[in-house]
Amino acid sequence: MTSSAELTVGRTVDWGFAATVGQRLARPGPPSTDYTRRQAVDNLATAAKAAEPPVRDVTGLHTDGVVPDARIIDRPGWIRAATESMRVMTGGTDKPRGVISGRITGAQTGAVLAFVSSGILGQYDPFTDDGGALLLVYPNVIAVERQLRVEPADFRLWVCLHEVTHRVQFTANPWLSGYMSQALGVLTTDGADDVTKVVGRLAEFARARGESSAADPNSSGILGLLRAVQSEPQRKALDQLLVLGTLLEGHADHVMDAVGPVVVPSVSTIRARFDERRHRKQPPLQRLLRALLGIDAKLSQYTRGKAFVDHVVDRVGMQRFNAVWTSPETLPRPIEIEYPQQWIDRVL
Repeated sequence: MTSSAELTVGRTVDWGFAATVGQRLARPGPPSTDYTRRQAVDNLATAAKAAEPPVRDVTGLHTDGVVPDARIIDRPGWIRAATESMRVMTGGTDKPRGVISGRITGAQTGAVLAFVSSGILGQYDPFTDDGGALLLVYPNVIAVERQLRVEPADFRLWVCLHEVTHRVQFTANPWLSGYMSQALGVLTTDGADDVTKVVGRLAEFARARGESSAADPNSSGILGLLRAVQSEPQRKALDQLLVLGTLLEGHADHVMDAVGPVVVPSVSTIRARFDERRHRKQPPLQRLLRALLGIDAKLSQYTRGKAFVDHVVDRVGMQRFNAVWTSPETLPRPIEIEYPQQWIDRVL
């Protein structure tokens, strides 16, 4: 008999229904002719291949074998891929534990993915059946390059530099996907904690918020609330994922800026306008949704992670920085993201 601790959150969701709901709710992409769409798809496929050599040269990370083609998809395609990836990551199955509850959680998940699908430019998914896939969402790329009024070819290559860096990170360091899977397994385990324990953690969270005016970025807002209801192993797993995500995103942004001036002629204009877009004030409802979905926390990862990588590479060079990819023990600790010299002193 399966114990409650072995059951995972992923098994409470009807993932097929989540994909169906998400695709139905997804906003249409920007108006485009067939020619524009075909041109964007072809450009992105070519740019993904062109980005690989300079990314490898700058990072010093190399892998063997043929580089697989990127998957150029639309918003419904991203939602399908995301639901499958989330099912694998959270230990889900084709049949949820409860038919009705699975449909409810599936509808909720689909609605969230529909909202997010209009903002994703691309991502590297290390959990696909074929060992990983680079996904590029062409309608969103078209929408953003129009909004920023930048050269399409340059912008598409610039986006690919970031996403290809993620592919290189995982393919050059295969242990990263296993490390993520292990942490996700702990995070999504349904431990069936007693309600009184959860209430106690919430009370402690409230007290801590009242006593501290300078909480760290992961102890406030939606992340702080999430941590408040988790068990100690889950909090540790969440911290592992947050630190790894901050490192991966910061490293990718660092590489974009290092490679960009060489291969993207208008990179300075793109970076300035893109950063302005990241920090632009949103309408109240959109700000609320972004907070609830952790999107602003994600943007913080880019800024804090890049500052960490910039500092370390400036002090010791990229070759010595790459010690960070050696093992879980050489990954930065949460405090070291804010104080990178501590990571240098501990690891190098």
